[in-house]
Amino acid sequence: MNAVIGFILAAGFSIVRAQDAPDVGPHPPAPAKHLESHIGNITGHSQDAKSDYRRYCAGCHGDLGDGNGENAQWLDPKPRDFTIATFKCRSTPTGTLPTDQDLYNTIGRGLTNSNMPIWNTFTKQQRADLVAFIKTFSPRWDKEKAGEPIKVPAEPPVTIESIAHGKALFTKLECWKCHGPQGKGDGPSAPTLTDSKDQPIRPYDFGSGKDDSRFKCGSTNADLYRIFMTGLDGTPMPSFADNIQPNDAWDLVHFLRTLQVNRHSKENEVLKAGGGKLPPM
Repeated sequence: MNAVIGFILAAGFSIVRAQDAPDVGPHPPAPAKHLESHIGNITGHSQDAKSDYRRYCAGCHGDLGDGNGENAQWLDPKPRDFTIATFKCRSTPTGTLPTDQDLYNTIGRGLTNSNMPIWNTFTKQQRADLVAFIKTFSPRWDKEKAGEPIKVPAEPPVTIESIAHGKALFTKLECWKCHGPQGKGDGPSAPTLTDSKDQPIRPYDFGSGKDDSRFKCGSTNADLYRIFMTGLDGTPMPSFADNIQPNDAWDLVHFLRTLQVNRHSKENEVLKAGGGKLPPM
């Protein structure tokens, strides 16, 4: 009888201990999310990009998309952390998710002054699949929609007056504090700048630009306009959409082109025709 009672008590004690045991040890992996991207008439499927991502992207961006791939320690700037879904190059307002087309363009264009190359060897379908796969790393894509792309109005003519007004805005908006008075990326604030992950970041150097130079998010005047109005999320470069009107932004574009003194451009032709001097504003 005592033996039976002892067995019951021991079994009960074991059950209590099992119930109180901490939840440790390996867990089965969460089922992979299957997301889509839509670029024109192409639909991308995340499950079809797994091998391409592992082969071409994980070395920098990491298997978890957190920017901690095995090569990341050697790279400056650091690879993008997809888990926070904060992207520099967008057509959408600051703080919003980019469109699928934005991510698709970035993969094909690459990011100048970084280790992100131009992936022009991928087919359109591969790029679309990779866009869908990138979206699986952040829960933001489950909860939010991409922002509405901003409108880029027609560019007005380049005149000496628009360049002069752009220079006045460059001073008023204190762009020179980061980019420097001559646009060489050597302003007084430049050494102190960091991105949203506290990594040092360098302002763009307009002064070294030549005919083949590109901005972080493109190469045309429209691309530069878009950068002003959307900002580069995750960096100190803000959006000026609430501070300047569209024509002001175009004037600023025209002035910044003249800081690319080694570039053949309409802006530099107009400035040269004016004797290299700007009227006071």
